[in-house]
Amino acid sequence: MGTDINGVVECRPTSGLLDARHVRWGAAVDLRFLLDQRDYDAFGCLFGVRNHAGFRPLAAGRGLPDDVSAETRRIREERVSGAHDTTWIGWPELARVDWDEPAAEVDGRVHEYAPAPDGGWTRVGKRLRPGHGRPEGDAWTEHGRLFRVARLTRRDAVPEDGDWAPVWTVMRTLAELHGGENVRLVVWFDS
Repeated sequence: MGTDINGVVECRPTSGLLDARHVRWGAAVDLRFLLDQRDYDAFGCLFGVRNHAGFRPLAAGRGLPDDVSAETRRIREERVSGAHDTTWIGWPELARVDWDEPAAEVDGRVHEYAPAPDGGWTRVGKRLRPGHGRPEGDAWTEHGRLFRVARLTRRDAVPEDGDWAPVWTVMRTLAELHGGENVRLVVWFDS
């Protein structure tokens, strides 16, 4: 059974207000309009869910924010009965991430490559191979395929132009309009 992500980009709309101290969070965009992929490397890197690559998660286990919007709470309750690993991350945290930071551990999966037409190798996936016991950087071939033990960086898990780009674009735009401290992503998972 797989794990899916759900969530909402929230914002406190402050443009044109002289005193924004009492503005409430509102649901700006449902994550399903921006992202529809299972991406375990990103889930692990960002939130600690399905963290096979061994990242120190950016925002794991925070639960719902105390001041979560009523609409986000409603979406969460209506959409998923078995929601787990609810958490959130603010735009200022995301804007400060060192995307070249390596994972704390070697990936728990072995990276698999197939021969490419140009004579090189193309990555075709990752396989859980418990107890493979090989050190980081080790590579070998089996049945015409190359296998490698590797350590990912945050950029490998969440490429700048990858599936998460629309999410970051929306959050960045809202931050430019309302201030970074007024933009966050609230997520939960279901399996």
